[in-house]
Amino acid sequence: MTKLGMVIDLNRCVGCQTCVNACKMQNNVPMGMLWNRVLTQGSEVLDGVSGEYPHVQKKYVPVACQHCENAPCVKVCPVEATYKAEDGRVLIDYDRCIGCRYCMAACPYNVRVFNWEEAVRHPGFNYGDSKVPVRPVGVVEKCSMCKERTDDGLNPMCVVCCPAEARIFGDLDDQNSEVSRLIREKNGETLLKEKGTKPQVYYLGLS
Repeated sequence: MTKLGMVIDLNRCVGCQTCVNACKMQNNVPMGMLWNRVLTQGSEVLDGVSGEYPHVQKKYVPVACQHCENAPCVKVCPVEATYKAEDGRVLIDYDRCIGCRYCMAACPYNVRVFNWEEAVRHPGFNYGDSKVPVRPVGVVEKCSMCKERTDDGLNPMCVVCCPAEARIFGDLDDQNSEVSRLIREKNGETLLKEKGTKPQVYYLGLS
């Protein structure tokens, strides 16, 4: 079996937003929407700090779909549009999605977006990978770990473009893979582990 996942090293992340823009371009994400965000730990603003002056610190935390093993979004979808793929990823069948947004309410990570209106793109045409489906109005969308690339044996675009090499993609079920080794040797942790969702995205240096 394969269980695709990712490791993000927060000690290397510099908050440059390259992964955010690479994701947007690769997946034809329209203006005003993001599949991937870089948050600042302990701050309510995009590029803030935690603590009080002069004792402040800054740690960036990239957040996208966590591709949970025990995914609440899959459980609540009434039409099985959100599903768990054989490779472990959580994906969306846009042709089945009815726009009820139950999955958005169930996700504790707030990583899904909804197409309320016709997509606006600058420039005024579709961009990115031609294999990526164009999502219609009225559906939910999110990170797919660049399914169109990884199905061809390539890394997700956020991994390829990260200048600090803070992201590593691989098979969590392969104990010899780099992601498994890093989780094991560097104490990889997941977000909101108390929720019992069992994310397949691990962070180094989270705590």
